[in-house]
Amino acid sequence: MKFRVDITKPSHPDWIKAVLNDFDAFLQDHADCERKASAMAMSFVAKYPDRKEIIPELIDTAIEELEHFQRVYEIMEEREVALPAKMQEDNYIKGLLKSCRNGKNERFLDRLLIASIVECRGAERFKIVYENVKEERLKKFYQMLWASEAKHGEVFVQMALNYFDQRQVYNRLEDWATMEADIISQLPLRAALH
Repeated sequence: MKFRVDITKPSHPDWIKAVLNDFDAFLQDHADCERKASAMAMSFVAKYPDRKEIIPELIDTAIEELEHFQRVYEIMEEREVALPAKMQEDNYIKGLLKSCRNGKNERFLDRLLIASIVECRGAERFKIVYENVKEERLKKFYQMLWASEAKHGEVFVQMALNYFDQRQVYNRLEDWATMEADIISQLPLRAALH
């Protein structure tokens, strides 16, 4: 059984050009995304303390995302790139959340699946960075991140399967893949993860 969504719309080839043309801006956005990913995992713990089966995995995910932030920050320090004074609004995440259903269980399922698809998109883009960046240290770092994000994409689907029927999870995951493709194709190409 597959525990992740397949990205239905690959990133535009010009996306990596935007990233490589302003890698410092990409690092700033990447750092923000790692902080947000860690906070998102912990927000599940705060909002769903009764979902005990997934709390240890959520904590592990939050810690791992925070470690990724730390690694990005170290690279930024070496390059003398400051953290942004304010985190930018992420129109990709905002667009996904607009389609989240409102019922308690439906919203819980949707939030888990959004987390999965965001991680899968991140994995796809980290792989592109890894394949195109020339600096060896960055290449190794983004190769590691590619594997880690792909694993996180699976973790959130596995969490959902603790509470929801397999058919329900995979049908909704297909819906999310379609919605995500629509959203990603409407975003401007810039030196950012999304």
